[in-house]
Amino acid sequence: MLDKLYPKDQIKNYLLIDFVLIVFLFYRVLRLDGALGLWSSLMLLLLFLVSFYFALWRRDGGLLAAVLSGLFVLAVLAVYIGPVILWFGFIFADLLGRSRSKGHIAIGSAGIALSFMFVFIIRKEPLLQISNAVYLPVMIIQTVYPIVIYIKEKTKSLQGELDAANEQIAKFIQQEERQRIARDLHDILGQTLMMIKLKSELATKWVDKDTAQAKRELGDILATSRTAIKQVRELVSEMKFISLPGELEHSVELLRTAGIALYIEYHGKTPLLSSVEETMLSLCVREATTNIIKHSGAKQCTITLEVKEQSYVIHITDDGKGVAQQEGGNGIPSMVERMQILGGSFAICPSPAGGTVLSLKLPIHQHEKEDDS
Repeated sequence: MLDKLYPKDQIKNYLLIDFVLIVFLFYRVLRLDGALGLWSSLMLLLLFLVSFYFALWRRDGGLLAAVLSGLFVLAVLAVYIGPVILWFGFIFADLLGRSRSKGHIAIGSAGIALSFMFVFIIRKEPLLQISNAVYLPVMIIQTVYPIVIYIKEKTKSLQGELDAANEQIAKFIQQEERQRIARDLHDILGQTLMMIKLKSELATKWVDKDTAQAKRELGDILATSRTAIKQVRELVSEMKFISLPGELEHSVELLRTAGIALYIEYHGKTPLLSSVEETMLSLCVREATTNIIKHSGAKQCTITLEVKEQSYVIHITDDGKGVAQQEGGNGIPSMVERMQILGGSFAICPSPAGGTVLSLKLPIHQHEKEDDS
């Protein structure tokens, strides 16, 4: 009920203050109505209340009109009762500062200064005489006060917009982080789990034929499981640096286990890569080799690394079923996204000899190697 009579955004800070000031104003005017008379005083006080209430709910030109009306009432009362009534102008100075228009604030501030001058001119009391000396700083403060309130409200509004923007950014980052974790789970753990699966199948085959070989395969499964646990821990904390040479060695072992021969060819000196670049390329190689095992049906794979036209290019070629068999799943979009983040490119096309060629192209940047410790 109360928020329908008084703006709820101001109830906490201003309701009590405004109520006390209005009660004091009524008391002062009705006790010292003097030449105005009771009915004239009541009419002016009613106009004051209407102006105050109207200004309370408006932020447009209506606010300016209400403020000027209220200042006029205070000026008339001050002429007949005394300049002390001008102190109540702070009520309208405060409301004026909530206007959306700088022009309205300028006009209203000028109105405050004119109301002071009007009172002292009509009363023929010099504003600078000792008995009235306090009113000059009061006039200055009231004139500047709307500007201070305007800046405060503007800052509050901008802070609200900033908080809303930060909230949206936080939600976006949270969503991106979820996608990153899902992608990394797919890229990092997917290959490790594939290794466990292949080793388990081999152990099943060897368990009746060669117990010693089966035990070796089970030992590899145990070691790979420990690696998976370590990867999960790293993923929970932060994505760690992944060495490209180390990943290539791992790919050789993985593909060998799957019955696919992998050949690695280096054409030229490997350029200096940042930790992020090397990690992203390693994850792309990991994803590519995982896809070859899952989808290609290949027997042989070649990874070629070369520097070409100020770019570091990695070609991954297999002799499998071809592109059409490798377009599903999360792997390819993940590689595309990673290369886009690095400012590079990703391409996949049929191999002239049959199978698929996957290309990762990264622009070479001149920078120092980051500390990977």
